[in-house]
Amino acid sequence: MSAAPIALPLRPPAHQVSPRAVRWWRMRALLTGLGLAAPQAVGLVVLAGDAPGWLMATTVATLVACLVYGIAVPPLLYRVHRWEVTPEAVYTLSGWLVREWRIAPISRVQTVDTEHGPLQQLLKLASVTVTTASARGPVTIRGLDEGAAAELARLLTETTQATPGDAT
Repeated sequence: MSAAPIALPLRPPAHQVSPRAVRWWRMRALLTGLGLAAPQAVGLVVLAGDAPGWLMATTVATLVACLVYGIAVPPLLYRVHRWEVTPEAVYTLSGWLVREWRIAPISRVQTVDTEHGPLQQLLKLASVTVTTASARGPVTIRGLDEGAAAELARLLTETTQATPGDAT
């Protein structure tokens, strides 16, 4: 006879991401704004005096929207983004407009990956992705201190190897 599945408690995860993640999210917003506004600015330069007024308006609107996002949203993300690993599960809470709460049982973990993009490397941050046997996809914890991310990957690897089950 097999044991009944363990009911995992629904509670907020205990750990926040690194405070440096706020700068990372701001830098990403700024670079996105520049990437979106650059083609419009090129159009303004190429067309010079013949540029339609709407092109200037959309260029300014793009920059303003990305600037407002970059100022307002990263502190909200920092307040919301949380994570925790217990012997039973990986818990994550993320999002600012739409909040996503994920709980991945340790017995379902298949792989653990760390990622250090260029901006993350600059700020000594990393992301940890926990791939599970779930149709919902992997659980990702973004904005971790690079040392904490390495320790988390090590801990998850040890915990999943010691947990019975086939991760399916």
